[in-house]
Amino acid sequence: MLHVARFLVILSVLGAVYWFIGVTTGSRPASAAVRPCSTATITWDPARPTLGALFRVRVGGIGSATAVTGVVAGEPLHFSADTTRESLAAAPIDGPDSLTLVLRCAEGGITDSIVRRIPTTAGNYPIERLRVAPAFGGRPDSATAARIARESQRAVEVAMDAHDTPRLWREPFAQPRTARITSGFGGGREYNGQITSRHMGTDFAGATGAPVQAANRGVVRIVDAFFYGGNVVYIDHGAGVSSAYLHLSQQLVASGDTVERNQVIGRVGATGRVTGPHLHFIVRYGAVTVDPLSLFAVAGDSSGTRK
Repeated sequence: MLHVARFLVILSVLGAVYWFIGVTTGSRPASAAVRPCSTATITWDPARPTLGALFRVRVGGIGSATAVTGVVAGEPLHFSADTTRESLAAAPIDGPDSLTLVLRCAEGGITDSIVRRIPTTAGNYPIERLRVAPAFGGRPDSATAARIARESQRAVEVAMDAHDTPRLWREPFAQPRTARITSGFGGGREYNGQITSRHMGTDFAGATGAPVQAANRGVVRIVDAFFYGGNVVYIDHGAGVSSAYLHLSQQLVASGDTVERNQVIGRVGATGRVTGPHLHFIVRYGAVTVDPLSLFAVAGDSSGTRK
C-alpha cells in the first residue's frame, strides 16, 4: 500500500508540473484570449464634425487579419482594406451634439466591439426667402403628391443601395462645375411665405447648356424628369456615397452607364422647381444628405489626396 501511495503522489506532482509548463508557454483558456478590439485606436477628422457634413474615421493598432466594421448615425462604415483602415462617415444636419460610433472587430472566430462618442458642432446655415411660380408654391394635389413621394423614394433607394456597391472611385472627388456658388447647403428656405424647407444641396451658376461633370467615377442609377428636380441624373459611387444633378436641360448618359470623373453627363438648365438656370448638386452618404463642399474637403483635391 505504501508503494501505491507514493506512486499516486508522484503522478499528481508530474501532472501539476505539466499544467504549469502549459500555462507558462502560452496555452490558456479560450475565455482569456485577446479581444480583437483591445488594441484598436480610433480617431476622426475633424475632431468636432459639423452637423450636415462628412468626416473621416480611422482605426489603428490592429492586425491585418482583423476585419473591421462600424456604424455612425445609423449608417455603415466602409473601411479601406489597406493599413490606413479609413472610412467616410456622415453627421446628419439635425443630429445631436454628439454621435455614437460602434466599431466591431472580428478575428479567429472572436468578435469584439468598442463604443465611442464623437462630439459635433452646429453648422451656420442661414434663412433664405424666395418667390417661385404659384404652381410650385402651394400644396400639391394628391396626384402630384404621390408622384413626388415616388420620386423621393427612388432617390432614397439609390442612396441606400450605395452601401451595397463596392467603392468605384480611385481619384479625389471634383466639383461638377467650375463656377460661382449661388446658394449653399443647409439654409432654411421660405417659399412665398408659405413653405419652409432646407436647401439640401449646393447651387452652381451656369447658363442653359453649360456642361455638368460627374464628381467621380460611378454607375448612373436614375435618368428621369422629376417634379421638383426637373431633368435629373443620380450616380452611385459606392462605399455609401451617391450624388445627384438636378434641373438639367439635357441628360447625356443612360441608367446603367459607368461614368468617369469629370465626364460631361448633362447640361445646365432650368427644369423643375427653379427661379432660373443653375445646377443643384446633392451628395449623400447612405440616407444622410451632406454638404457637398464637405465631400471635397475630406475626399477631394483639397484633401491632400494625390491623383
